[in-house]
Amino acid sequence: MSENIVNPKTYIWTCIALLALLAVTWSIAYIDLGPFNLILALGVSVTKAIVIALFFMHIKGSSRLLHLAAVAGVMWLLILISLTLSDYSTRGWVPLGH
Repeated sequence: MSENIVNPKTYIWTCIALLALLAVTWSIAYIDLGPFNLILALGVSVTKAIVIALFFMHIKGSSRLLHLAAVAGVMWLLILISLTLSDYSTRGWVPLGH
């Protein structure tokens, strides 16, 4: 099995991108955009997670099996979040007996 050798410049640019996204996240906290603050902050955090997964976790340029494992992990996370949110949103449906 051959290993992909990653150019050190890739790590430098990835670090610069993550630091820039950190600066964007920090600046979003000081700007009042109303309800769009949450949407923008979540977008930046998802972007940071994708950059970390692709470059630091070496998913980019890896085998299809690793791609499948990464997608399965994200799908499992989405299932768990949806189950948690469905439980949270239906808690008031059953009246408590006093």
